Amino acid sequence: MMSILSVIEIETAANPQFTVIWLHGLGANGNDFVPVIPELKLSSQYPVRFIFPNAPEIPVTINGGYIMPAWYDILEMSVDHRKVNQAGIQRSVEQIRQLISRENQRGIPSSHIFLAGFSQGGAIAYQAALSHTVQLAGVIALSTYIPDAQVLQVQFNPVQQQLPVMIAHGQYDGVVPLQMGKNACIAVQQLGCLVSWHEYGMEHQVCLEEIREIGTWLAKQIDRIKNLH
Repeated sequence: MMSILSVIEIETAANPQFTVIWLHGLGANGNDFVPVIPELKLSSQYPVRFIFPNAPEIPVTINGGYIMPAWYDILEMSVDHRKVNQAGIQRSVEQIRQLISRENQRGIPSSHIFLAGFSQGGAIAYQAALSHTVQLAGVIALSTYIPDAQVLQVQFNPVQQQLPVMIAHGQYDGVVPLQMGKNACIAVQQLGCLVSWHEYGMEHQVCLEEIREIGTWLAKQIDRIKNLH
């Protein structure tokens, strides 16, 4: 049994009914997106638990084997492709599954759990969500990509058809070029997910307009789920 990831947890109100598990990018940590929460402008009627896991520290090949927080090793990278360690991706996916399971045990059903991620964290969010055996609430994929669309297609669980997915990307992203984000968008649409695409005049980062739109999208999805009950 692999050890559960260390996390930072923040609740927007007492007795949260929804959870967002938000994964940072390569070389960052769980603190990276904590300042975003107030900027989402979520109403207090939406009690949400935000979980920010810390990636394990591993050697990263493209950075000369330097040890840093990473969800998986990147072996090679070009303008439109990443050669990655698939075993590392699967290990991280299993660790995210542990966090989902822990939320289930705390009374949050999978249908009330969102996965979010930036860059490398977004790649894990895609893989973990779309292969999960119980439908989740949605995915927020920021400045990210799908490392191997064929692997995702094989692992895709049909219960995730109709899954709402918000994709946001910078038009001038020099780390994960815009086309990689668009390719991921196409792949996810082909699997039957309900995709909302947003692009911004920025580089490999987040901007306030994007954060506000994430907040709007989250509130809309929470309303939708509440209305189902």
